[in-house]
Amino acid sequence: MNYASHTDLDTLIGGPVPLARHVTVIGEIGINHNGDLTLAKKLIDLAKQSGCDAVKFQKRTIDTVYSPDMLAGSRESPWGTTQREQKEGLEFSRAEYDVIDRYCRELDIQWSASAWDIESLGFLKPYDLPFNKIASAMLTNVPFLEAVAADGKLTYVSTGMSRYRDIDRAVEIFRTANCPFVLMHCIAEYPAPVEHLNMQMVHKLAQRYQCPVGYSGHEVSITPSIMAVMLGAVAIERHITLDRAMYGSDQAASLERRGLELLVQYIRTIPDAWGDGEKRMLPGEQEAADKLRYWDAAD
Repeated sequence: MNYASHTDLDTLIGGPVPLARHVTVIGEIGINHNGDLTLAKKLIDLAKQSGCDAVKFQKRTIDTVYSPDMLAGSRESPWGTTQREQKEGLEFSRAEYDVIDRYCRELDIQWSASAWDIESLGFLKPYDLPFNKIASAMLTNVPFLEAVAADGKLTYVSTGMSRYRDIDRAVEIFRTANCPFVLMHCIAEYPAPVEHLNMQMVHKLAQRYQCPVGYSGHEVSITPSIMAVMLGAVAIERHITLDRAMYGSDQAASLERRGLELLVQYIRTIPDAWGDGEKRMLPGEQEAADKLRYWDAAD
């Protein structure tokens, strides 16, 4: 497999499935900040303290992403009674993103955001972010994919709510632009039932496209993310929250502090335990054998 497009993949551990020495863990804040900069900072703190490599937000131009009829629809929220008020209440301004940028630099944690339209992609450009992200909902938006690929920056591409033909087209766009990418296996349900996760797709996508693959999970458990790493995932993205009972459509599919801490801890131990697949008698085992084994078969 050709993993040269991702700097974290320069070192691989051998075995039946190539395993990244360092798996990138992204704490997806998304819109779980509920438009509150103080809450956003607390979520950044959570990610940093738990050992995440990066945090990620979402950025939309409301009148581009949503239709006028949809925005005029009813929706009860902390910001009012319409969809427009709810959507606008979840968007951060330039001044707020400036604060986020400074705060992440102070904490020494990377940040990025999923742009949902070309204007939002331009909005984020001054921050010189380390990576781009294609949300599953945007996978079939060809002009947007082409604009992101033209940026030439490492891009995580979520594959939820898609068919192979959709992924085929996206991969072709990024390869034509010579833009490095990581496909992210994803089931776009919030939360996703365990029986729908189809974790074998991590390895299947790597085989089909001969590219690095990660996992963007929306389930409550951390076990599937661990499975993904064992299947060769080079990046794990999980929504994070201070409290799953908070207002917001993504909160129930997010990890709270203890879950996130355990996830990162377990992911970081996998490379040490992976080994090389060769059977040998270790010195400590030999000492135990000398004490406990009273016979030995002939060579």
